[in-house]
Amino acid sequence: MPISPEALDAAIEAESFTGVLTIDVGGTRTLERCEGFANRALGIPLMPSTRISAASGNKGFTALAIMRLVEAGTLGLGDLVRPILGTDLPLVDDAVTIEHLLTHTSGIGDYLDEEGDGEIDDYIFSLPLHALAETEAFVPALDGFPQKFPPGERFSYCNGGYVVLALVAERVSGRTFHELVQTEVCDRAGLTGSAFLRSDDLPADAALGYLDEGGNRTNVLHLPVRGNGDGGMYFTADDLHRFWNALLDGRIVSPGTLAEMIRPRVDVPSEHKRYGMGFWLGRRSSSLILEGYDAGASFRSTHVPETRTTVTVLGNSSEGAWPVIYALADAMDGTVRGKFPDES
Repeated sequence: MPISPEALDAAIEAESFTGVLTIDVGGTRTLERCEGFANRALGIPLMPSTRISAASGNKGFTALAIMRLVEAGTLGLGDLVRPILGTDLPLVDDAVTIEHLLTHTSGIGDYLDEEGDGEIDDYIFSLPLHALAETEAFVPALDGFPQKFPPGERFSYCNGGYVVLALVAERVSGRTFHELVQTEVCDRAGLTGSAFLRSDDLPADAALGYLDEGGNRTNVLHLPVRGNGDGGMYFTADDLHRFWNALLDGRIVSPGTLAEMIRPRVDVPSEHKRYGMGFWLGRRSSSLILEGYDAGASFRSTHVPETRTTVTVLGNSSEGAWPVIYALADAMDGTVRGKFPDES
């Protein structure tokens, strides 16, 4: 995947990229760039081993935790969510299934609705962010949003649906969502640096998330103190390449389960991609994509199964990663491009 140093430098400069970008082909790292700081005030540079929040990038991990429960017979894709929720979230339609939530076709009202207006650095939470550390604490935040359309009618990206999946996983398994992701996904894939970290208690090898390309304002007052089913997990670039290989090698879920997860369910023209269950898919290719965008985080990791190529951009600012992501997509002939009107 050739990309000229000049094109990459221009993309890095375009939004003052701060983050880590890597390209791994098989067992060889063919490109590695670290730009900016994990902590600007202290001048701590970003490193390949730095843990960086990936915003919605862990939705695929949530889906895998659910599918591990499906493989164990604890859940079924056709199971109704309403009996598991009980009296909680009464506005969730009676017909919503696990599969609807996984494919963003549930139609439930979203507590973080990306179809609405607003800026990425808006203060959007009405609940104290420090209280949002465990899954059950999100129930009041998810409540009160009317159903947008009947389940199964169409695709509508829904952050709240993935928190509901985390809630369901906890209630049927008797284990916490964070534990399930750790044991059923991270441990099985051999990931050593990926975890749900608290933003108010970050270890030394984790990056702060910055709102702007300059200055020291972080996202700590904009997001839950600890991520959940819809996002907020921290990754290293090394772990992401390790993750994709483990996924394709059948070490997380069976090959049959994976095939079901990456079977295109919906075409999403507005994103120039397709969607399976927890994963974005190349619109005209076999590429598998995890992506995230939030206050202080801009991320995409793309894997091309045929060549075992992983292209990862982990940005610790709101906007800085996107020019780099698009430049790398161009170098891949547009097969993993996003938000480009001319993509075939």
